[in-house]
Parts: sequence; C-alpha cells; structure tokens
Amino acid sequence: MELSNWAPEHSDALREFVAKGMSYSEAAQAINSRFNTSYSRSAALGRARRLGLTADERRKPSMPTKPADLRDIGVPRASDFKTTALPWPTAPVFKEIKPVKLRCVAIEPRHLSLIELERGDCRYPYGDDEEGETITFCGHPRRPGSSYCTPHFHFCRDPVVPAERSTSTVSLRVVEAA
Repeated sequence: MELSNWAPEHSDALREFVAKGMSYSEAAQAINSRFNTSYSRSAALGRARRLGLTADERRKPSMPTKPADLRDIGVPRASDFKTTALPWPTAPVFKEIKPVKLRCVAIEPRHLSLIELERGDCRYPYGDDEEGETITFCGHPRRPGSSYCTPHFHFCRDPVVPAERSTSTVSLRVVEAA
C-alpha cells in the first residue's frame, strides 16, 4: 500500500467526481469544499493516476481536437495560408585573428619564482603564454604604494586617466546662521 496524505474518504470522493465527468480542478474544488481541505488540481490528478483512474472515465473535451472537427467550426489550417519563401540570412564569415602581442617594458626582469619574491619586489608576472610554461615575476624594487616597479606601474596604467586626481582651489565661504 502506498503512503499518502489523502484520507480514504477523500479518495472515494475523487473517484465519484471523476466518474461523474468532472475535471480534476473541479473535483479538487468539490473535495475541498466538502472536507475543508486544500488539494490542488495537480494533487487530484496525481492521486487519480495512483488510483488507476483512466481518462475514459472523465467527460469528453469541450473543444474538438481532430483537424476535421476544427474545420467544421471554422478554424483554418496552416496549409490554407499562402506564404512566400524568405531567403535564409547568411551567417557572416569571420577571419581568424592572431592574438595580439602585448608591448614590453624596456626592463630586464629578474624572473623570480613566487617563493623567491621578497616584500619590496615587483610582482608583475611573466610567462604562462604556452601550455606548461612557468610563471615568474619581475622582482625589481616596487614603487611606493604599488605592487609593481615604476616601469610596470606606468605600463599597466591607462594613459588617458591622469596619474593623480586633480585638486582645485575652491574657496569656501563660511556663513553664519542668524
């Protein structure tokens, strides 16, 4: 026997309502009003399937489903419409683009490993362009307030953005509250 939260009298009522030809949502509403429950349409449908109730025990659909029946009520078929064939849009052809080589700073890196780096060394990475290539770091003395030496600091900065925020000389006027 299958465990469920449906009481036997609820299942009997579901059988009765489905046999009368009610839809599952109508049956769920009727059960809810009779037993003060809150079953949904999906719960009633699932329980009906577990009970083995078939769709033949329910009433027939109100709308015709066969194409011939649809024709009788005036629903046109897709073949009734004349369409003109539109040309299929062609996909753009993309050219293969080689990866851009980054410009290099005119400084010879010391190629230190991560373990060899000390507190004041530049942490600009080199390598790992190809599979299996190890990553090394510049290792020259860092610029104050940065993780990089001065050439790498300027290399990484956006040249359009000013290096420091410009300050203006705005004089403030103190107004006494009266």
